[in-house]
Amino acid sequence: MAVLLGALIAFAEDNRAFAEPPSVTAVLSNSEAVVGQMVELQIKVTGAGNAQPPEHISIDGLEIHATGTSRQFEMRNFTTTSSVTYNYAILPLKAGQFAIPSQTILVGGKSLRTPELTLNVADSPGRSSASRPAQNARPGNASKLVFAELIVPKKTAFVGEIVPVQIRLGFDPRTHPRLIDLPEITGQGFTAHKLQQSGENRETISGRTYDVVTFKTAIAAARAGNFEIGPVKAKAQVLTPRRPSSPRSRSPFDLFNLDDPFSDPFFSDPFGEVGERREIEINSEPVAFDVKPLPQNAPANFSGAIGNFTMTTDAKPKSVQVGDPITVTTTISGRGNFDRVNAPGIEDEHGWHKYPPSSKFKQDDDVGISGTRTFETVLSPNEKKQSMPVMAFSYFDPVKEQYVTLRSDPIAINVQGGALADAGAAVVPPGSPPPAAVAAPTPVQKPQDILYQLTERSTVAQSFGPLYARRLFWTVQLVPLLALIGFAGWKIRQARINNREARRIAALQHEAVELMRKLHRSDASPREYYAEASRVVRVKAALARNVDPNTVDLETAADTFGLNGDSRERLRRLFEQSDELQYSGTHNGSEKISPESRRDVLELIEHLK
Repeated sequence: MAVLLGALIAFAEDNRAFAEPPSVTAVLSNSEAVVGQMVELQIKVTGAGNAQPPEHISIDGLEIHATGTSRQFEMRNFTTTSSVTYNYAILPLKAGQFAIPSQTILVGGKSLRTPELTLNVADSPGRSSASRPAQNARPGNASKLVFAELIVPKKTAFVGEIVPVQIRLGFDPRTHPRLIDLPEITGQGFTAHKLQQSGENRETISGRTYDVVTFKTAIAAARAGNFEIGPVKAKAQVLTPRRPSSPRSRSPFDLFNLDDPFSDPFFSDPFGEVGERREIEINSEPVAFDVKPLPQNAPANFSGAIGNFTMTTDAKPKSVQVGDPITVTTTISGRGNFDRVNAPGIEDEHGWHKYPPSSKFKQDDDVGISGTRTFETVLSPNEKKQSMPVMAFSYFDPVKEQYVTLRSDPIAINVQGGALADAGAAVVPPGSPPPAAVAAPTPVQKPQDILYQLTERSTVAQSFGPLYARRLFWTVQLVPLLALIGFAGWKIRQARINNREARRIAALQHEAVELMRKLHRSDASPREYYAEASRVVRVKAALARNVDPNTVDLETAADTFGLNGDSRERLRRLFEQSDELQYSGTHNGSEKISPESRRDVLELIEHLK
């Protein structure tokens, strides 16, 4: 094993030059806490083997200590990427809002900066939902063999704000539990992310020993108002003693309501008699949740992103001709609802042609609240430019309770081309003699006799030089030369226009193929599935009409494909379902699309010609 580990590390070192450039991020295990409640800070460095993290982080009111490191290796396409996570424990000493400043990480002679984080600390458990409901529920549950609790770190949020949630299920280890159904958060008015199991440990609660399984997820409210999150429901099988049937015998389920179930002989000697498995349902207490609406003064390019984000932008290549593509890479990092983070918009599109962006997301935690979304947008200049246009991204900061707009820094570029230079004077081929100069005739006194009529020269000089040496010849040739240059310039411009149009059509065709591939997946949420389905209809209609897909609506698409009757009604339902799931937020994140609905959508789209 030591030799294998050494070979793996050596292989990672050899392939470091081909891996992604080093990057760093930082996340808190919880953004809300109470005085005395421990919070974990993780600083993750990717793509570097010798990073230097901060040894001490000093913040008045917080006690921060380093607790250790962990290393991970990932191999992809014969390239090994390593990451190191540096863990810190934060103990709040007083209430307030604390800003954990950006930390400097030295990686291979370079300095990387972590994002700034915010920790809200309440002065007592009664004033913060970060207090664990189990503390209130355990006195009543201490005599039970199982319990469930829902931990919501805050009781107040904005519409669309992502709130991390924990679910804890506790079992008496002597019941040998088996989960039948994963826990589910019931309730209306919110959506939930996919549930992730994050840990399993043994705890002693009020003198009782429990095996506790922890799950993590995140919720987001779809509308303003007062709600109840939960209760959490789960099903499990547990081992109970088998007793002979008699009028005086108790049901094994009565064990879960006994004042002291541990006094039962079955638990004092579990091997003394045969047990049997019973199915039980576990419920938690609900949690009150107050949801506030977003302010009305949202920027025009606000897409619903809520959280705390940073943005960096780069463009390549930086020296091109008019009409050539430039790829703008925008990276948005932070913590929030990344499903509503859209590509930044261009503040001034004059002189630019924009193609649909592509994106990829890399999460830094278990449920996708923290991470980085990278967008690649292709821009094509229509005229000479000296800098890239400003890219703007807007989001709502729930801590500051205000909208924030991030703008890209100026990026200098060099765009050449445009109008052709005017032709100058006539061009004389190299080596040709210049046109002969005509000297002014000198007056000659005519003789008085008749001989002058035979010997007098003409007033117009006659030249016997070659034709190409004459000025008039080159003046006449200048006309077709200018016509040829103009025709060549027109052909070049038409070729670039056609090439740009071909790239646009190719990009739309590629997008349509990718969307159809995604529609055959079975793991997409209803909102994603119907959004992709309506988008592929718009793209197909745009290709047929040679227009922008964003201008295609229901009527345009139906007229393009000549739909009527049942097909037009099915298309209308598809667009309405997409709009409802996109903006109303009435669906739950764990909901899946039925196979019948999926077949109906695919059949409709595949027959659009």
